[in-house]
Amino acid sequence: MAKTLHVRVKTLVISLLKLINNNYPLTYFLVIMMRILQFNITYLYLFLSILLTPYNIVAQETDSINNTKQTIKLSGFIDVFYAYDFNKPSTGVRQSFLYNHNRHNEFNLNLGLIQLAVEAPKYRANLALQTGVYANDNYAAEPGVLKNIFEANVGVSLNKKNNLWLDVGILPSHIGFESAISSDNWTLTRSLLAENSPYFETGAKLTYTSENKKWFVSGLVLNGWQCIQRLEGNSLLAVGHQLTYKPAPKITINSSSFIGTDTPDSTRQMRYFHDLYAVMEFTERFGLIAGFDIGVQQKSKNSSEYNVWYSSAMIARYKFTDTISMAARVEYYSDKEGVIISTENPNGFQTWASSLNFDYHIMPNAVWRIEGRRLWSKDEVFSSDRENSTQNYTIISSLALTF
Repeated sequence: MAKTLHVRVKTLVISLLKLINNNYPLTYFLVIMMRILQFNITYLYLFLSILLTPYNIVAQETDSINNTKQTIKLSGFIDVFYAYDFNKPSTGVRQSFLYNHNRHNEFNLNLGLIQLAVEAPKYRANLALQTGVYANDNYAAEPGVLKNIFEANVGVSLNKKNNLWLDVGILPSHIGFESAISSDNWTLTRSLLAENSPYFETGAKLTYTSENKKWFVSGLVLNGWQCIQRLEGNSLLAVGHQLTYKPAPKITINSSSFIGTDTPDSTRQMRYFHDLYAVMEFTERFGLIAGFDIGVQQKSKNSSEYNVWYSSAMIARYKFTDTISMAARVEYYSDKEGVIISTENPNGFQTWASSLNFDYHIMPNAVWRIEGRRLWSKDEVFSSDRENSTQNYTIISSLALTF
């Protein structure tokens, strides 16, 4: 039995190498990541063997059932960083309202990600596993191994033109212009409005894309506000929408909403949230992003009075060359009643922030970034080694690789 298992493992390793075109670092990363997640490597090999054997371990293969071409892609992402917070928080965790690159004076992994994607004209699926401080911080409310699921969803086409889709599962958020994958964003750190609105969601999404690709419309039914498992005691599903308009290839205007609750039935407080942003790349070198979020939540169950929070951000980016760019950002976040960011201060959380970002693309799939960021508030809301402070200065550097 052991000899047979050894042969199967060896055969699968060879097949996996063929799938990723002999990209050995990806194989090593896959094994290391599974160790971190405490998966049994032998069972992982057997699972991949069962999963990939029908497709002959190639990037493209014919689906014998539907007689169509399908694409299988295995990819990964690693973002390692060092951050120095001049407030020197004694716990090593920089700020409670940040979920990325949130460690002080240490080298750490922000996000390590491995993803398997299957795509065909009539169906698609994604399974992505994650680890890192982002997963620990932003998925803290999720039980057990759910913390390590970045994405897990399946989708089917509902019409002949394949521009009407139904996707179900753990999905990327339909809100905001920034994702958890730092190299996809214009700045190294995330805006305050991105850090404190959903990064992920669980539910069903119906989407339609116009034939000219200018309009994208989506309606969603969700378990709740950024959660995989529905909040205990809450029986109400949430709903949302996304409407995206691209009048030109380099201009995107987006409107997204959320209607639901983040409290159990016994104390239900309805939440209504809207996100609006525009991405405008005026030339090959210069671009601008402007975003504004606003939310209201009932002060108590069945109340006609609401607490309001809002945030805004503007980012300008200039590419000096194909490998060197800079980005500047200014933003403001107001949550006087502590709906999203809770404080014990009389003014709640009313904070300005600015940052300057430098990016160097060492190669097309590898980027080194450094950012200086300042935050300042009316009250002492920033953690420090002594008393809390009204200001916070940080320098953060990251090396990220996509493969």
